[in-house]
Amino acid sequence: MLDAQRVAAIDCGTNSIRLLVADVDIDGTKTDLAREMRIVRLGQGVDRTGFLAEEAIERTLAALREYAVIIADHGVEKIRFCATSATRDATNSAEFGQRVERVIGVRPEVISGLSESRFSYVGATWGLPPGSRAVLDIGGGSTELVLGDKPLGPDVGESYDIGSVRMTERFLHADPPTLAEIGTCLDACDRLIGRELEKYPPVTTLIGVAGTITTVAAHALELPRYDSEALHGARIPVAELASACLALASMSVAERRDLPFMHPGRADVIGGGALVLDSVLSHLPLQTDEVVISEHDILDGIALSFVLPLDQP
Repeated sequence: MLDAQRVAAIDCGTNSIRLLVADVDIDGTKTDLAREMRIVRLGQGVDRTGFLAEEAIERTLAALREYAVIIADHGVEKIRFCATSATRDATNSAEFGQRVERVIGVRPEVISGLSESRFSYVGATWGLPPGSRAVLDIGGGSTELVLGDKPLGPDVGESYDIGSVRMTERFLHADPPTLAEIGTCLDACDRLIGRELEKYPPVTTLIGVAGTITTVAAHALELPRYDSEALHGARIPVAELASACLALASMSVAERRDLPFMHPGRADVIGGGALVLDSVLSHLPLQTDEVVISEHDILDGIALSFVLPLDQP
């Protein structure tokens, strides 16, 4: 990799903040050096208040201080920090950006849902053989679904304001959630995205990315621990994934935390995300009976954006 540059990509979502340090060549060849994830719940209460809570900002800055050390230790040349749903929705995102810059040296880019979907698509599909596919990314505050067959971007893409934290805060208040709460949440998911998904062209390959989907997949596979290698490339029947969604949504938080693959910071909101996934699987016109799981996603797309023209419309 004679022309490689060492970069740091940061994905700041509603529930987690993640770091990828990688060497990226001008042709898009990428060598990962470090991957980190912290559950910081930056989007705590944002759906209700429209405001980033101070304690959530402090959790995020604490994670960034750890990331700053990793970035310095690896001699990173360039940093790109992309913030998504929670920061898009917050009225105090500018103040948050100033505080981030003092810690990490760059100000967050608050990217649009369209950019988020493009980065997720390229991150998940870059390097795969040509072919038509859809990429589904369920985050804490939003869900991106994109379809395409081009290496650098989707033909059809949309971002929906529906995600694990948002739906949990709105609908799933009991522990465990009541059947009525689960039904109301599913009805809301169907109303918010179901009719839109039914308008999509037929999907022959569906790739699921990011923590909500990989956690549901780990449950479907009954993994003894969270295993990225076992998950990446796994093909899970749609019926088994849908069954895992409803099982997770029906559990108490304590029961979810006891699952060996469950990140403790995801246990209280995975139910909302699982119900979003169940709704997508119910309404998307699938011409396949399986979902392909990928550990590559928006974070990889951000890293590739240093050398690929992903910011172009």
